[in-house]
Amino acid sequence: MLFPRLLTPLLLLIAAAVPATRAADARKINILHLHADDYRADAVHALGNEILQTPNLDTLAGRGMAFTRCYTMGSMMGAVCLPSRTMLLTGRSWLRLPDRLNAPAKTMDTSPFLPRVLGAAGYSTLHVGKRGNDFRAALESFDTNIAMDDDGPALRRGSSERQANSVIKFLSERTKEKPFYIYFSPPVPHDPRVAPPEFHSLYDPAKIPLSPAFLPQHPWDNGEMAIRDERLAPWPRTPEDTKQQLADYYACITGLDHHIGRIFAALKASGEMENTIIVFTGDNGLSMGEHGLFGKQNLYEFGGMHVPLLIAGPGIPKGRSDALVYLMDLFPTFADFAGAKLPEGVEGKSLRPVIEGKIPKVRDVLYTGYRHCMRSIRDDRWKLIRYPLVDKTQFFDLAADPRELTNLADKPAHAAKLAELTALLEKEMLAYGDKHPLKVEKPMPAEWTPPADRPKGSKGRR
Repeated sequence: MLFPRLLTPLLLLIAAAVPATRAADARKINILHLHADDYRADAVHALGNEILQTPNLDTLAGRGMAFTRCYTMGSMMGAVCLPSRTMLLTGRSWLRLPDRLNAPAKTMDTSPFLPRVLGAAGYSTLHVGKRGNDFRAALESFDTNIAMDDDGPALRRGSSERQANSVIKFLSERTKEKPFYIYFSPPVPHDPRVAPPEFHSLYDPAKIPLSPAFLPQHPWDNGEMAIRDERLAPWPRTPEDTKQQLADYYACITGLDHHIGRIFAALKASGEMENTIIVFTGDNGLSMGEHGLFGKQNLYEFGGMHVPLLIAGPGIPKGRSDALVYLMDLFPTFADFAGAKLPEGVEGKSLRPVIEGKIPKVRDVLYTGYRHCMRSIRDDRWKLIRYPLVDKTQFFDLAADPRELTNLADKPAHAAKLAELTALLEKEMLAYGDKHPLKVEKPMPAEWTPPADRPKGSKGRR
């Protein structure tokens, strides 16, 4: 009779373990979203920038998947970050965003916005980031919204550290009854590009290589030649100033990477690292001298709309994806992983099937736009940019010419492909409610002369 006596407590132990196992299996995954400001798609060492030091982002890229063709769809204003962040937090395309981007939460229905959607799925939500140029109603919909003023060089120098401290404090003090969604969006490496001296000392401007696409001036008026961002450098652009600006830009990125590493350490110390999906993105790119431009108000591949996207965490395979994706695709992706119900109006597409290897892509072409003066479309190989106000067209073979150095628009051999891309652009514009014409009745002259009050260069920006 000894066997039954031993069996009974064994069965009780097994029975007791089953609910705990099921509870662990049912535990929802955390989401940590790191969202940088004015961050170029190639500004990660692991993605090919040999000069730049980003050890913590490199670790993230090594753990998970890099989407090398991620874009914000477009902007109706020079502050590209505002519609970009609004698309992210609403899942809607750029011309279908709420009318009042700076209106408080109390003036509108916030239930369709990302923090409320994840909150309804049982998540504790935290935003830590800059104040201004963000979709106010969505930020006010987080359980905790820490928006910091970081204008001016003195405050900007320590912004990465201060804002990272708030995330670390949340991780150390939170109760673990709920999964979390953290949206960390510091104003870095946006200008003024200042970081603590130890990060500036890492980059000697004289040793910073210029891009093959560097030009002293853009070859024609693109419709936004003298906006604020473009006035941060002299005309014509000089190698010396451009290298200094790149050195300052890289210093801010390395400083941000350092504090991202502190957040990773806190996440590990909290015991949540293995149950957290970590996402790194930028709100928009930055030209930094390429094609004679410095801002994000353009549609070049490494100009305004192309951004980094790294995803790592449990169940995320290692590798790279060349799928064409938008930042607004993160809304349904997060909802998918969180088991949240998608509201009506979300136009983004979940990337989870791509991440899990079930499908290779979610779209065949990707369209972008800037105000009324530029429209673009690309597929896996070809890229068309149209400037209707000056009747200019660019057409690039990105497979052979990733920096868009050779315009093929006037080459007869490419006429059929150019017509095909133009038709696809018109189709995408129609699908997303874009009614701006690709041709105007009276184009303006394409020539452009820099304004008389041109800037003096980068001296003194620190």
